[in-house]
Amino acid sequence: MSLLHEARDLAPALTELRHALHREPELGLDLPLTQAKILAALDGLGLEIRTGTALSSVTAVLRGGRPGPAVLLRGDMDALPVQEDTGLPYASVVDGRMHACGHDLHVTGLVGAARLLAARREELAGDVVLMFQPGEEGQGGARIMIGEGVLDAAGERVVAAYALHVISTGAPTGFAATRPGPMLAASDAVEVTVRGRGGHGSSPHSAADPVPAMCAMVTALQTAVTREIDVFDPAVVTVGRIEAGTAANVIPETARFAATVRTFSDASRARVRAAFERTVHGVAAAHGVSAEVDYVEQYPPTVNDADQAAFALETARQVLGEGRVFEAPKPMAGAEDFSFVLRKVPGAFVGLGACPPGTDPATAPMNHSAQAVYDDDALPYAAALLAGLALRRLGTPLTPPEAGSSPAPLKTGTPPEAGSSPAPLRTGTPPEPGTSAVATPVPSPQE
Repeated sequence: MSLLHEARDLAPALTELRHALHREPELGLDLPLTQAKILAALDGLGLEIRTGTALSSVTAVLRGGRPGPAVLLRGDMDALPVQEDTGLPYASVVDGRMHACGHDLHVTGLVGAARLLAARREELAGDVVLMFQPGEEGQGGARIMIGEGVLDAAGERVVAAYALHVISTGAPTGFAATRPGPMLAASDAVEVTVRGRGGHGSSPHSAADPVPAMCAMVTALQTAVTREIDVFDPAVVTVGRIEAGTAANVIPETARFAATVRTFSDASRARVRAAFERTVHGVAAAHGVSAEVDYVEQYPPTVNDADQAAFALETARQVLGEGRVFEAPKPMAGAEDFSFVLRKVPGAFVGLGACPPGTDPATAPMNHSAQAVYDDDALPYAAALLAGLALRRLGTPLTPPEAGSSPAPLKTGTPPEAGSSPAPLRTGTPPEPGTSAVATPVPSPQE
């Protein structure tokens, strides 16, 4: 039986877990309810588990039946500060919070992969590290987990790392894509404060007006990008917030704006930062005002190893079917903190379609939208793909789906055949503070 068919047998239990996660979204680095649901869902699989110290992470190691290297699979856990507007029966019950980016599917897909891999433990020539990570949405949880040793959790540095991200628009459910090289952009945040000298609006010559200086900075930054950045190594500078003044006839002392900067290489990132700071200070000097630039480098670009991207594409073809996999023609300007992992070890980041049936992928609400809806039928695809990446990387051949069967949509509402339903996943309660290990470890082959 193929991984995808086995994953489909898990669909009811995975859907139940995903809905439980979706109802109770949590933000940032402290996710005790989410952590508890993950620990309960992994219980009984014979994993070596530890929880984080600086964040509510879960690191689980599945020991293979034979010696070999270790690989890492990651699923991010946190939600967004968005008021859900989907009307789903399992919609968020927490005001102002929503799994608008699909991380509830990532967690559930990784739990499903753990189940599939545990059933094949004796086939594995090596170990699998399962990285359940909080704080992807801006807090850099991956970097914190790296600092707490996730890459060495199996006793040695993992030789490869893989993650996937569901997409609510652009591709039907179960279609996967990745590419060699840059997959996502670096993300930097900039706050600029322009300081002048306030005065009466009728007498601008008696003041030093920061407002026109700020406006000139915004337009000059766009020109700097087009004149200084290689068109084949692009950059995006978007000013999303401008603040100045209290009344129409008052020249304020200060004006402020905030921008996001997206780049796809370290070289372009450094060049844009230098151009940004030089442009702002130069325009300020020309207008007789001063400027302070707070430039925060957040996430580096997510860059797939070329060999691992090719490996991921071939694995996806074997797991999902040839007609469901394609190489992405270009990167996307979103950002991801899995980039910190890929800076340490070779690996690949894969996009997976999760647009519900009956919805046009070209017009469906995007990730982060209050109306974003993700198809439960994507869960078996996610579980099977993650498990397949680990299995193949550790030398286990895969059984491809039957010809013509892989494109058929999964109907999670259809009951499985009698006797085939997997044991229900428990959603659990929060662990005691300071808990560092949960589960029944499996002895390693060396013991």
